[in-house]
Formats: sequence, structure tokens, C-alpha cells
Amino acid sequence: MGSTRVPGGLVTTGSSTKVIYVAIAANLAIALTKYGAAAITGSPAMLAEAFHSTADSCNEFLLLLGIKRSQRPPDELHPFGHGKELYFWSLVVAIVIFGIGAGFSLDDGISLLLHPVITTKPNWNYAILAVAAVFEGYSWFVSRRELLHRRRPGQTLWRLIRASKDPSVFTVFIEDSAALVGIAIAALGIALGQVLHNPYCDPAASVLIGLLLAGVAILLANESRELLLGERAPLRQIQRVKELIGSEPSVEAVGDIFTMQLGPDEILLAVALRFSSHLRVEELELTIDRLEEKIRREEPAIKRIFIEAESLRRRIAA
Repeated sequence: MGSTRVPGGLVTTGSSTKVIYVAIAANLAIALTKYGAAAITGSPAMLAEAFHSTADSCNEFLLLLGIKRSQRPPDELHPFGHGKELYFWSLVVAIVIFGIGAGFSLDDGISLLLHPVITTKPNWNYAILAVAAVFEGYSWFVSRRELLHRRRPGQTLWRLIRASKDPSVFTVFIEDSAALVGIAIAALGIALGQVLHNPYCDPAASVLIGLLLAGVAILLANESRELLLGERAPLRQIQRVKELIGSEPSVEAVGDIFTMQLGPDEILLAVALRFSSHLRVEELELTIDRLEEKIRREEPAIKRIFIEAESLRRRIAA
């Protein structure tokens, strides 16, 4: 699927799935090599990293499932479509990170802190971690590039992540960022244990990786929760809608504007307007149609528009 930029800075889901496919390939290869290195060396930090990569691999498959199911057309039970299903699966991803990644890493690390063992053949760990850093770094680069395509001038990467409505991209970026930090923690723990001849450094690194993953899970869960609850559209889009409505000379007053994010590139807009009383019903209907077309043209993510016209309502009631 190709990547297509549309007006308003949004990118179609083709670019999102490309990011996920790259992450899947990287994490599957990394997980297998990490498990092999953990079996050879007995390193708890390496095993924690293997759990981390396993969780990431599962998560990418879940995100692909979420993308596919969110693209189903509206039906009788879901008249607004299934866009929010992607947000549900991104919440499941956070649970997987917490349960598999953080849970197993903390459990293994704490167990070996209580009953430490000596890590053997540490050079295997360094080699595998170096390979993992290359794969993770490439996946991180791809996801970061996709995020930057959506950034507005002057917007920081952190604010972009918080404002993003597409968890399939920012989840992969956050996971890859955590993976690179986890690799650094694992390498440091293994190295300190080797240099200091201290069996506690390696499992301590496993615990730190577990805490890192728990923090990532909480962050992703909070982002998904906001989107599932019906987060509004970005303020810049709401302001643009106000400008477009204000440019219509027959609009005398603008009431409440309500928006809801139905999916990464699908927004619901409901607004109450008061039109000039001299307009006939036919003219009023044509004006509303023209205004809806203008909004959809300028902000294509706003796909569902409901305009309550006070003058029209009064005339129908009369």
C-alpha cells in the first residue's frame, strides 16, 4: 500500500502499515537471536530483552489487526464505522507490553536478584545486542520519519506524539525508542557485572528494563483511553472550521461546535448555526450543502458533518 499525503497534513494508512511491517521483521529476527543468546549465556538482562522483543512482535500483529478491522464499512450496528477499533487494539497492545514485557522482565530480574547466577560467555551478549541495535535503529528511523511527515512547523516530536490520532505509528516509534534504551541498559548491566564481578548487575538491568516497559505501557494506555473516550479533533482543525463557517455571509451566528475523533483520519463534526432569516428553505439547504462541501474540501479528515440550522428548524416547525 502506498503512502498518500492529503490536505491538512494527514497520511493514509498505507504508510502506517509499512512502518508496522518493518517493525515486525526487525522484532521477530531480534527476538529469536536474543533467546539464543540468553540460552547460551544465562543472562537475565538478555532474557528480559527477548521478552521485550516478543511483546513488540505481538503488538505489531495486533496493530495490523486493528487497522484491518477499523477499515470495515459502517453497518446497522455501527453507523459511524469501525474506526475506533484501532484504538481498542492499541489499548490491548499496552496491556501486552505490561503483561509480557514488563511482567516477565521484572519477575525474572527479581528472582535472580534473590538467587544470583554468573553470566557466562558475555561476548555473545554484546554481539547480539549490537545486531539488535542495528535492526531496532532502522525500524526507529522509519517510524520517526513517518511521524515527522505529519509534524507542523515548530511542533516538537513529543507534542506531535501527544497530538497524533494514529496509534499505529506513534506506538511503533515509542516501542522502538524503548527498545533502544533497553538495549543500552542490558549492555551496561552485563558489562558492569563482568568488570565488577558482581552477579547482581545483570538482573538489576532486567528489573530496570521491566520498569521501562511498564512506563511505556502506561503511556500508551493513557493515549488509547483518551481516543476511545471520544477525544476532540485538533484545535487547529476546529479553528479552521470556524474560519470557513465565518466566511459564509448568510451565517449570522455560530453555536456550539462538537467534534469527535472516529479514527486516525476520520472526524465527526456537529455544529449549530443561525442563518439569515430572509433565506428561503431551498436557499438554506443549498447554503448548507455548499458549506459542508467547503469544509470537506479544506479539511478532508472531517468526513461526517451535521449542521443544525436554527432558521430551517423554525420554518419546518411552523
